[in-house]
Amino acid sequence: MAEKTESELVVDLRGRSIETLDDFWDAVTESCGLPQWFGRNTDAWRDTIQTRGISEVIDSYDVLVVHVDKRGVFAARDREARALRSAFAGRHSRLAVHEPT
Repeated sequence: MAEKTESELVVDLRGRSIETLDDFWDAVTESCGLPQWFGRNTDAWRDTIQTRGISEVIDSYDVLVVHVDKRGVFAARDREARALRSAFAGRHSRLAVHEPT
């Protein structure tokens, strides 16, 4: 019996300056096929990557993997940074935070 292999959409943002959530939305809009009406907030992002039905690009893969450097918004410990990180908690998405080189 053949096993199903998960398909992954890999978005590599390492080396890109992401100081704010707006920088993050700008960085993922095109590669993730976010529609113009996308809400640009963590609740909308959670719906997009967990519930699906918003981005045809993301929906065509089993898992979204986003690679980022641990700096800017991904080094912050504020409420917005925690909300963005927690949006990735689910079986359809992973956030890989790397030490900057």
